[in-house]
Amino acid sequence: MAGLAACHPPAPAAPPEPAYFVWAGVSPPPVVARAGTVYLLAGEVRRADPVRLVALRAVPRTRGPALWLVVRAERLDWPDTVHAQLAQTLRRWRAAGNRVAGVQIDFDAATRGLSGYRVFLADLQHRLPPGTGLSITGLLDWSAGGDPAALAALAGTVDEIVVQTYQGRHTIPGHEGYLRGLPRLGLPYRVGIIRDGGWREPAFLRRDPHYRGTVEFLLAPARGAGRTGR
Repeated sequence: MAGLAACHPPAPAAPPEPAYFVWAGVSPPPVVARAGTVYLLAGEVRRADPVRLVALRAVPRTRGPALWLVVRAERLDWPDTVHAQLAQTLRRWRAAGNRVAGVQIDFDAATRGLSGYRVFLADLQHRLPPGTGLSITGLLDWSAGGDPAALAALAGTVDEIVVQTYQGRHTIPGHEGYLRGLPRLGLPYRVGIIRDGGWREPAFLRRDPHYRGTVEFLLAPARGAGRTGR
């Protein structure tokens, strides 16, 4: 029996449960209600309006998935008023009975600017209530061109990264090569994908213990050359 078992490779790991990212103004399909994890864009800190968190949706009310409260940031010099608004929004979401996993920051940090971004994230982490996770979105080239020391510092600051593999409504060509470098991040990560964008999960991801599955970004229906969700 032992010899027979040795002849057969272990069964492949079951695919991780998919998660979903819902942009403001997008009506989620029914499958989202059955998901284990959902990221909801809740507000923005805008470049031209830095003193407030602009709300983009009403307080959700769901007893199902774990929710990440997402803030889209165009700048990182947040005054105390923005931090206070974020804390108040968190309290409201939890008071409504939602299972809030934490806060996600969606900010287009350049690969060479990771050290400065880490300073902002460390301050934000310190301000969050106990038991509140911190997630960020990340760019594909972080895994290839990011400074190792800056990446290591991120691993001690955030709980996960969602690495985006799409641009507009299509998967970025050559993304497989970048994904091979994701273990360098040294922390849990998900891969952000777009529906019908040509994504195919590379088999090597399942062998990485840091891999937590995909996040499907749900965009508004295309209107000619209209918005693409970014």
